[in-house]
Amino acid sequence: MGFNFRKSIKLGGGFRLNVGKKGVGISAGGKGFRVGVGPRGTRITAGIPGTGLSYTKSLGSRGRTSRAAAQKRRELINQQKEMEKMLELDRARFEVEEFENRLDVITSVHKDCSEDFNWLTIKDSPPPFETSGVGPHEKQAIDNLESFKPSWRDRLFNRVEIRKQVFYEEIEAAKQRDQEDYREWEILQASAAKILDGDVDTYQEIIREFAPFEEISDLGSRVQISCQHPKYIEATVFVHSNDVIPNEEKSLTKAGKLSVKLMTKTRFNELYQDYVCSCAIRVAREIFALLPIEKVYIHAIGEVLNTKTGHTEEAPILSVVFLRSLFAEINFEDIDCSDCIQNFPHNMSFKKLKGFEVVDKIVPTN
Repeated sequence: MGFNFRKSIKLGGGFRLNVGKKGVGISAGGKGFRVGVGPRGTRITAGIPGTGLSYTKSLGSRGRTSRAAAQKRRELINQQKEMEKMLELDRARFEVEEFENRLDVITSVHKDCSEDFNWLTIKDSPPPFETSGVGPHEKQAIDNLESFKPSWRDRLFNRVEIRKQVFYEEIEAAKQRDQEDYREWEILQASAAKILDGDVDTYQEIIREFAPFEEISDLGSRVQISCQHPKYIEATVFVHSNDVIPNEEKSLTKAGKLSVKLMTKTRFNELYQDYVCSCAIRVAREIFALLPIEKVYIHAIGEVLNTKTGHTEEAPILSVVFLRSLFAEINFEDIDCSDCIQNFPHNMSFKKLKGFEVVDKIVPTN
């Protein structure tokens, strides 16, 4: 059993100083009502004198308030830690997905291609409209003017002529669009005639105009075209492997955290080969879609180690001749690019551990 100690000292005016085992407090009031402030907080006591009936209410404890606040702080800290953990896991998933998407892009460049151009159909196509008549854009603008009905607000505020002036300006702009469409048709007609006649300068102009290799350029590689003969085109692809193939591998641990490891040489070389072959196939697809030629010579220039100097140098690592007749039989969605190259005359020396070796370019023949 513990000992208790309590002493009350009257201070006058209804105030008392209360000294106890747990500290010092003060209270004020009369027989029927008192308010006390002490170590346990604030307490109000009300009663009916002479009856023995009273009511006490605690307005709060400093100790309890402090403990509640501390508990709340701990909960907030734990919530913050949990949120940071979730954000870290989300960032890890995002980085791995981005890495995997990057690998998918660089090994599936060949799957996309522009629509085929039928230059014979273009050459025989009629003009967009007869020059003696009204063009389609102009006709639509005139119809809009004729169907215009001023509102009562337009009449009230004298805006009818202003509104009509807008339609007149639209008619003039429509005439310009019709003229541009007609001019474009004339240019395509002239280009189609030259292409069907095997004009190699027009080949070069069309490739420059339509820029079919932009996606490959966006990845970091560059394509250079040479048009020397109406039956074939020679393309050089500078693949720049160090700018395209990542040198680190990203994955998730069992706990969902990010794991970054240096990519093995074998893995790097396999991705490099797939990318080179995928680019070569894509370039050939774009050229066959754009021009009516029979063969495309692709020379891939990549970085290889010169064992004589110990330095990396740019040199031919793949040279292949794609034939239109064989190309038409390939399902590009399901091929392995490196295996697909085997269907065509080619020079490629590749080993998983060593990567590409320098090869000779295939010399074009008519």
